[in-house]
Amino acid sequence: MLRCGRFTLPLDRPLLMGVVNVTPDSFSDGGKFLGCAQALAHARRLVDEGADLLDIGGESSRPGAQPVSEADELARVVPVLEALADAPVPLSVDTRRPRVMREALAHGASMINDIEALSAPGALEVVAESGCAVCLMHKRGEPVSMQHDPRYAEVVAEVRGYLAGRIAAARAAGVAPDRIVADPGFGFGKTLVHNLTLLKRLPELAGLGVPLLAGWSRKSSLGAVTGRAADERLAASLAAALLALLGGARILRVHDVKETRDVVLVWEAWRKA
Repeated sequence: MLRCGRFTLPLDRPLLMGVVNVTPDSFSDGGKFLGCAQALAHARRLVDEGADLLDIGGESSRPGAQPVSEADELARVVPVLEALADAPVPLSVDTRRPRVMREALAHGASMINDIEALSAPGALEVVAESGCAVCLMHKRGEPVSMQHDPRYAEVVAEVRGYLAGRIAAARAAGVAPDRIVADPGFGFGKTLVHNLTLLKRLPELAGLGVPLLAGWSRKSSLGAVTGRAADERLAASLAAALLALLGGARILRVHDVKETRDVVLVWEAWRKA
């Protein structure tokens, strides 16, 4: 089970985390849901399509993205949280800032999805004090430059070692293991070969002892493989989602919930046959 504040999510089946980007510059849907009304309508549609969680982001972390101010991030995220106070699923907030984490939790968030794995001063304490879940992600470098020639001696070992260290830090700070999720960070300071290697060897991360989240939806690596633009990567995203399931991922972070839900249903039927 995954404990997310007042929610408890079963992990005997894969969970779908629907993406709600309240940003002007996200790589796939930047600007589409920048207003609160648009974000709210999109969020409710994702829940209707089968999302088990919603991940709300007010700062793009795509390759090349520039940071936004803390005030701007809060101004984008808090109204959406308030409007979704009655949502029947946990609300996750995609942020790296402790103050945004604290405000998000005060306004009803049940999970923090941190690309910096609670490494900012004070972040561990904010999460430990709450009952929220947390996703600890691996990345190398900053979004603005992380795709400029990333290198690893052995990518799987390095990603696994980093995540193991952040999980240990979270547990030492008082975050129970049933509140922790780990994300290898596909596309965050990694080449196409690095991403595919991590996907192929995802079972090697199972020893971390926490559920794995995979975020391949519409990523540029899929564009590199298929030659298709972000809005034409649905088929590739579904293929990557299935491969992630086969590798042991328990949570899929996706833009296309309805279609990915069908992949999960077919995979579960095949697994149980």
